Amino acid sequence: MGEVIPFKKPKASEKHRGKTLCKSGFHKWRVDKERSFDVKQGRLVTIYRCERCGVVRSELK
Repeated sequence: MGEVIPFKKPKASEKHRGKTLCKSGFHKWRVDKERSFDVKQGRLVTIYRCERCGVVRSELK
């Protein structure tokens, strides 16, 4: 028979890792390359998406 491994409950710091940074305004922005053109305004738009929480920010060029 195999060994029994006891599982431990995750600590609060491990469970909520990365969420406090975004709440404080320190997002990890990456360029979303799916959409780069705004159809309604007819302009090029750079869309940024946070890697941690998924918030979207746009910037006109």
